Amino acid sequence: MTKLALTAALIAGGLATASPAHAAGFERGPAPTDALLEAARGPFTVATTSVSSLVLGFGGGTIYYPTDTSQGTFGAIAISPGYTARWSSLSWLGPRIASHGFVVIGIETNTLYDQPSSRGRQLLAALDYLVEDSSLTVRSRIDSSRLAVAGHSMGGGGTLEAADDRPSLQAAVPIAPWNTDKTWPGVQVPTMIIGGENDSIAPVATHSQLFYESIPSSSEKAYLELNGASHFFPQTTNTTMAKSMVAWLKRFVDDDTRYEQFLCPPPSGLAIEEYRHTCPSS
Repeated sequence: MTKLALTAALIAGGLATASPAHAAGFERGPAPTDALLEAARGPFTVATTSVSSLVLGFGGGTIYYPTDTSQGTFGAIAISPGYTARWSSLSWLGPRIASHGFVVIGIETNTLYDQPSSRGRQLLAALDYLVEDSSLTVRSRIDSSRLAVAGHSMGGGGTLEAADDRPSLQAAVPIAPWNTDKTWPGVQVPTMIIGGENDSIAPVATHSQLFYESIPSSSEKAYLELNGASHFFPQTTNTTMAKSMVAWLKRFVDDDTRYEQFLCPPPSGLAIEEYRHTCPSS
C-alpha cells in the first residue's frame, strides 16, 4: 500500500507540474466535427475593434478576437486583400476564423496597388502591431509565439513573401496567390495553398501549383484546388475553403492534433478538384 501510495503521489505531482500546452498542444474549444467546421461561426463569441490608418507599416484594418478569457491566450493571424481590393472583400473570414479561437487582423494596405513584396512586409507589420501596440484587451489575448499569415491574390503572393522572410511563423495560407516569383525553396512555414480551377488571373498551372511544388518536401504543405472556382472565390462565403483553412491553422498554430482528421487522409467531395499534401502527423 505504501508503494502504491508513493507511486500515486509521484504521478499526481507530475501531472500537476506538467504544462497542459505541451501535453496536448494549445487546444481551444470543443472537439472538432464536420458540422462545427462547416458552420458559419465556431464556438467562440467574437468582438471587433478598428485599427487606424495612421499606424506605421500597413494601412490599418479590423481586429476580430474571442471574448473568452478562460482558456488562455490565442494564436493570431494577419490577412491581406488582393490588388485594388480592400479588406471588405474578405471580411467574412475575420469573424469566421476568430470564432474558432484566433485573434485575426484583416488589414488595409498602404495603397490599393501594393505589390506582393510590400504586402508581405505589411502582413508582418500587422502581426508586430498586434503583439506590441494593439490595445491591452487585444494583445493580452495573444500568444506571440503562435502567429500566421494569409491573403488573397497579391495578398496571397505577399503571404509567401512573409513566410519566406519570417520562418518563425507557425502557418501560412496563400489564397489564389499571384506572384512573379514562382519558386519558394526557402519556405519552412507550414503552408496551405488554395487555388481555383478556373482562375484566369492567377491560373493554378502557372501560380498555385508551381508555388506548392517549389516549397521543399521537408516542409509541411498542402494544395487545395476548388472545383470550378474563379479567381474571386474568397470574396464570398466559401465553406470548403474555410473548413480546410481553419483546420490548417488549428493544426499548426495551435498544434492541435484533433484537426489532423480533416487534413489527412485528404478531404474530398464535389467542391474539391484536387488535393496534394505531405500529410501532417503528430
